[in-house]
Amino acid sequence: MMAARAHFVTGTDTGIGKTLVACALVHALRARGLDAVGMKPVASGAWRDAQGTMCNEDADALAAVSGARLPQALTSPYLFEAPLAPHVAARLEGRTIASTVVLDAFRSLSMRAQHVVVEGVGGFQVPLSDDFTTADLATAIAAPVILVVGLRLGCINHALLTAESIRARGLCLAGWVANAMPDGMLEQDATIATLSCRLDAPLLGTLPRLARADPQIAAAALDFSALRDGAD
Repeated sequence: MMAARAHFVTGTDTGIGKTLVACALVHALRARGLDAVGMKPVASGAWRDAQGTMCNEDADALAAVSGARLPQALTSPYLFEAPLAPHVAARLEGRTIASTVVLDAFRSLSMRAQHVVVEGVGGFQVPLSDDFTTADLATAIAAPVILVVGLRLGCINHALLTAESIRARGLCLAGWVANAMPDGMLEQDATIATLSCRLDAPLLGTLPRLARADPQIAAAALDFSALRDGAD
């Protein structure tokens, strides 16, 4: 297992704010003077620009906030065009997501930067190949995990099951973020209170609905100083 200066950002589902939280953490770390970089090892829904470079909204956002221009082969080794589950998108392109490629990229980034923020894809147990999942990736990296909870009906169950899965892997749930979804939620404060009592991890803050995904604004709304370091 690899212990590194890193955090792994996961979520209760896809499209619930993992990228914004990961970017906010990179921004906050860099504001403290640390050389922090973001990594999105696997992403689908990519496209080629005029120069033929693969682009992806999440991967590009992390690259932009990271400052230093690092090789895409390290920050996002697997980008797929089809907006599908990654193992399905990979199969359509005749490719396989290899754990060794992803972990070697993480190791290289760890040697180049003081802190690596790794964003998973979808939820915590998403398959990446026949024998490799995002949970396996988080376990191999062995970094404290930040859980992003999209505030909508059903999120209590999703959050508690995800936290249970994280701890079953022997990982530290370093903290969690409540993210207000665009369609809103009845009794949002009650949901946050329930999760605060049951997740046994610090609430890092609640992200309001933002007009645009701004890492600086998001970082100001969150308290990353409350993060557990994995030693407990």
